[in-house]
Amino acid sequence: MSQVKSILKFLLATFMIVAGTMHFANPAFFLKIMPPYLPFHKELVLVSGIFEIILGALLLIPKYSYLAAWGIIALLIAVFPANIYLYQNQEILPASPIIHLLRLPLQGVFVLWAFWYTRSRNYTSKGTDQDDS
Repeated sequence: MSQVKSILKFLLATFMIVAGTMHFANPAFFLKIMPPYLPFHKELVLVSGIFEIILGALLLIPKYSYLAAWGIIALLIAVFPANIYLYQNQEILPASPIIHLLRLPLQGVFVLWAFWYTRSRNYTSKGTDQDDS
C-alpha cells in the first residue's frame, strides 16, 4: 500500500504543479471563471497558480508533505467558488451540463486525496511509527 500511496502522491503533486503552471500559460481561462464578486482577478489567478506550484512541490518533500497536504486542501476550498461560478455560467466552457456538474464533487475527491497525506505517520501493530509517504 505504501508504494501505491507514494505513486498517488507523485500524481497529485504533478497535477498541482501542472495546474499551477497553467495559471501562467493560459490565464485567460482562469480569469473567465473568476466570480465577479471577488476583487483582483488577475492577482488571484497568479497567486493561486504560485501556491499550486509551491504546494505541489512541497508535497514531494517528506519533511513538508504534511503541511503541503493541508495547504492543498485549503487552496481547493478557496478556489471552489470558481467551480460553482463555472457551473452556474456553463457558456464559459462549452461542455455537457453533466460534465460541469461532475466537476463539483471532483473537487471533493481531490480534497480527500490530499487529506490522505495529512497523516504523516502510520502506527504499526508493534507500536512503532513509520513514515508511510
